[in-house]
Amino acid sequence: MRRQLNTLYITTEGAWLRKDGANIVMDVGGEIKGRLPVHMLESLVCIGRVLVSPPLLGFCSEQGISICYLTPNGKFLARVEGPVSGNVLLRREQYRRSDDPNACADIVRNLLAGKLYNQRAVLGRALRDHGEKFSGEASAAVGHAYKRLKRIAEKLLTEPDINVLRGLEGEAAQAYFGVFDQLIRVNSPALRFTGRSRRPPLDAVNALLSFLYTLLTHDCRSALESVGLDPAVGFLHRDRPGRPSLALDLVEEFRPVFADRLALSLLNRKQLNERDFRSMDNGAVFLRDEARKTLLVAYQERKREELQHAFLEEKAPIGLFPAIQAQLLARHLRGDLDAYPPFLWK
Repeated sequence: MRRQLNTLYITTEGAWLRKDGANIVMDVGGEIKGRLPVHMLESLVCIGRVLVSPPLLGFCSEQGISICYLTPNGKFLARVEGPVSGNVLLRREQYRRSDDPNACADIVRNLLAGKLYNQRAVLGRALRDHGEKFSGEASAAVGHAYKRLKRIAEKLLTEPDINVLRGLEGEAAQAYFGVFDQLIRVNSPALRFTGRSRRPPLDAVNALLSFLYTLLTHDCRSALESVGLDPAVGFLHRDRPGRPSLALDLVEEFRPVFADRLALSLLNRKQLNERDFRSMDNGAVFLRDEARKTLLVAYQERKREELQHAFLEEKAPIGLFPAIQAQLLARHLRGDLDAYPPFLWK
């Protein structure tokens, strides 16, 4: 198993990153604000107006450290990486499977089985831990969504059509997000959730989820590239220029545990509140700078927590799970595993 390294998030506007020997140095206004050895890192995420020197760009590329650029609001802009690694035969098999509806459906079925299982786990954990705080109506709604997700998951097991599987995934998302607001236990009207909205997010909860999903997509893309898979060619998500479809496929299993649970925790523990978000004239809502830092710290801490991997039957830091799943997918495509074993939150 690969060693879990850190992701360095740069959030200071006007920061200048440069190379000094085998170290990354951050200058702000001509003053050194930080220094970190490169060997401790696997990626850099630059948020906002952050400059990186050409020598550092080249050095990171040589060391296999990707550099990702996001807007202050968490929108993906660009990614800089070195030579692509991986076995061409593995990628050819990935492309063949993606073009074969039956082979594609086999992988998608397991991906979605993992996603729905984890969505049900989020709802079930909420009912178990905080059910007494729900109103009778809220408890009934969450219980109904839980049962509906179970019925949809049972349909997945025998459905051979890839398009029907995509439709079932949409039905599951509707059931899950239809009761997501019930899981938010704070009373602020500004922190209510009425449904998913993207590009731009139209409320605080969507702003939080979208930012977390962007971070998770970055981690999943890095994991896929590390095992030699092409993150642009997926199975569940259709090909589209500039879209990391396979990374988005892998993200689906992790959304409920990595992002949704963390968003709920930050809100319910009042680590974030309505003052941590700002509204724009067009109705978009985004995280403020300090809130973004709180989120990044919580995200990194979450990645250090250990979970039991259902298939490997071993404990590992959650931050390694995207790499584990990418490796399992590669093993399946090579023929070492009969099926892709999804990530199940235990």
